[in-house]
Amino acid sequence: MTEAAAPNGEETAAKLTLRGVSKTFRGANGAVTALAAVDLEVAEGEFVCLLGASGCGKSTLLALVAGLERPDEGEILAHGQPVTGPGRDRMVMFQEHALFPWRTVLGNVLFGLELKPGLPRKSRIEVARYYLELVGLTKFAHAAVHELSGGMKQRVALARALAPNPQVLLMDEPFAALDAMTRERLYGDLQEICRKRKKTVLFVTHNVREACVLGDRVVVMTPRPGRIHGEFRVDLPRPRDINGIGIATLATRITATLRAEEPQEPAR
Repeated sequence: MTEAAAPNGEETAAKLTLRGVSKTFRGANGAVTALAAVDLEVAEGEFVCLLGASGCGKSTLLALVAGLERPDEGEILAHGQPVTGPGRDRMVMFQEHALFPWRTVLGNVLFGLELKPGLPRKSRIEVARYYLELVGLTKFAHAAVHELSGGMKQRVALARALAPNPQVLLMDEPFAALDAMTRERLYGDLQEICRKRKKTVLFVTHNVREACVLGDRVVVMTPRPGRIHGEFRVDLPRPRDINGIGIATLATRITATLRAEEPQEPAR
């Protein structure tokens, strides 16, 4: 199977548009505004990282794009159509791998394909094996989930998200719980997969260097309530090394921007 022709999937334009999106959560302790008047455009094939401290609304924004939540104000469009709920065109990969322990590695990747209408079992298996090869787990197709390392489990989760051929991949801090060496290996893997598959990606992180390594663009968000403070274009060649000088220089600039937004201690 060649890179040029993805298994069982037609390629259509993928683009995200958020206009004036606001979201408030109400509970026993009152109302908390997670997002306020957020505008964002993500172009087809672009890898955009949402970066900011905890509480700035990154994950809320991702949930809105996924259709898991509805905005109180504003609109969200995916490839020109309003987002009204979850869809196979937008797949989510969370921090926890959420694999099914009673299924094999291959069985987990097959899960999303089983929900795709009109796809024969033989074709589903072919597609699943293609994506296992893409994430370097061909030899583990029949392994049980508990036999895998943390990094391998996240690769299976990535293959499962990619297998239905979504137009947009939504990733919510998928590498946060992994050790540094495993994360670095996955940074390289993800860059290569995105090069091959040309996916549109919206990636949530609080790790500045991670955002610089992966993103074509880094969108900085600030809390109280969540807003987009600014963005940085990452004009560095790929593949990128998290320890590279260019990454360090850009990360320093972005970190300075984030620190400028931190609340200051009152004068005494």
